[in-house]
Amino acid sequence: MAWLNYHHLLYFWTVAKRGTIAQAAVELHLTQPAVSGQIKTLERSLKVTLLVRRGRRLELTEVGRMVARYAEEIFTLGQGLTDALAGRSPDRLTPLRIGVVDALPKLLVHRLLRPAFDLVPATRVVVHEGKLDRLVADLAIHDLDVVLADAPAPASLHVRTHSHLILEGGISFYAVPAMAAALKRRFPRSLHGAPVLLPTTNTALRRGLDVWLAAQQIEPSVVAEIDDSAVLKVFGEEGLGAFAAPSVVHQDVIKQYGVRRFGSTDAVRDRVYALTVERQISNPAIKAILLEMR
Repeated sequence: MAWLNYHHLLYFWTVAKRGTIAQAAVELHLTQPAVSGQIKTLERSLKVTLLVRRGRRLELTEVGRMVARYAEEIFTLGQGLTDALAGRSPDRLTPLRIGVVDALPKLLVHRLLRPAFDLVPATRVVVHEGKLDRLVADLAIHDLDVVLADAPAPASLHVRTHSHLILEGGISFYAVPAMAAALKRRFPRSLHGAPVLLPTTNTALRRGLDVWLAAQQIEPSVVAEIDDSAVLKVFGEEGLGAFAAPSVVHQDVIKQYGVRRFGSTDAVRDRVYALTVERQISNPAIKAILLEMR
């Protein structure tokens, strides 16, 4: 097994955290040439480039970001060990970095992530929201531990991941009380010509809704197509139109937005996948998230 110089790794990690060799040198009580030289030695031993200079700034390469991520885990665990041996509670919690596809309903994300906060020892949760392709790219270079998405990672991304189905269920329809009372009669035919708020066409929920509505020969009046599910519900709360959300969080939707459920269907399936680079999940926080919804 190749030998890794952890002193050199510490110097690199400090530069990655501080952003400059000058600030890292102050923290490490070393000269700037010493820090720079040790990092070059680390790069030669690993046969990679970790840092590149952009003008007056140093930036991490993609490999550098991955190495910095591993370094943080290594030194965080080391600090936890010394704290445990000294009988102290660790000041620094082991981070769990989660990517969340922006199409997922925020109430559902809250339900999924809540178990990670109850673990002993505690876990520091870092959540990044974005598009699936960007999040999967970050997962591939270990900037993220897991990605929560509404669909498996497509083969077109050319990134090797494993998709774990953690939630599957039907959807419900909601509107302000007066509108819900009217739409409840003759549902789902009542949706024909009714004002509705829909997610954008790049989401799995929208694709499922379009197929279901077409099969029922229902053509609603689309008031808006909105990427952010929380923003969509706010407009629904104002009475601009009816909207759909996963049935599993129907009580939360009603409580938070003051709307009423007027119908539901299992023909449109809402799914959530946990995307990981490993086939068997070993991280206890990720395991807790997966088990919560099974």
